[in-house]
Amino acid sequence: MTETREQIAAYSLPTTIWAAILRGARSRCPRCGDGKIFRKWLKPVDKCPHCSLDISGQRADDFPAYIAMFATGHLLAPVLILLAGDYDLSPLVVVAIIIPLAIVMMIALLQPAKGAVIALQWWNGMHGFRRERQPEVEDQAP
Repeated sequence: MTETREQIAAYSLPTTIWAAILRGARSRCPRCGDGKIFRKWLKPVDKCPHCSLDISGQRADDFPAYIAMFATGHLLAPVLILLAGDYDLSPLVVVAIIIPLAIVMMIALLQPAKGAVIALQWWNGMHGFRRERQPEVEDQAP
């Protein structure tokens, strides 16, 4: 079913790309912000239960894992330096602390990263999504 502009306008479309990404990171539909986009931990629904946005065409692939690894590495690097340098702990103790922390952070960041990537694809009209943005207000000279 193809929706008309009036039907799409009835949803509270995000005004910026960051608003759409934040909705996705919270596992919410990037279009309406109400429907959940995951039926299982990393398995997206085919359609938003609230606004019927077809999510089945998303292609997040490996990008969420790269985002989660990048964030985990950058957040744990200062902790690693602090533990190894200032506290003068043995390398085995540092590894015993850092590895579980890294695993927990990776698992915690994967779903928000995948939701954000799906929202980014929706915002840009990529991989089966249709571009649905609010009309931008441009400054008009008098």
